[in-house]
Amino acid sequence: MQIVVAYSEPGQQVSLKVELPEGSSVQAAIERSGVLGLFPHIDLTKQKVGVYARVVKLDAALKDGDRVEIYRPIICDPKAVPTRKSRNNAEASASEA
Repeated sequence: MQIVVAYSEPGQQVSLKVELPEGSSVQAAIERSGVLGLFPHIDLTKQKVGVYARVVKLDAALKDGDRVEIYRPIICDPKAVPTRKSRNNAEASASEA
């Protein structure tokens, strides 16, 4: 079966296709993809993984065509992001006036 393993960092994204036997796990796909060699700081004991934006465990079985995603930790308070965006928009509007 064909699986895609995806990982993204600011300024760099990878989407790696791998061929695996039926019933392979998320962890097997990640290891076979080589993404851990490209990004040695990935820590699967701390970082979450998912299949099509649904968080799963490393031992979850995959189906043909699945997309495995490795998630980075959130580095800012998600509640503050909309406030920051609206504040930046307000500042831009004020400077145009």
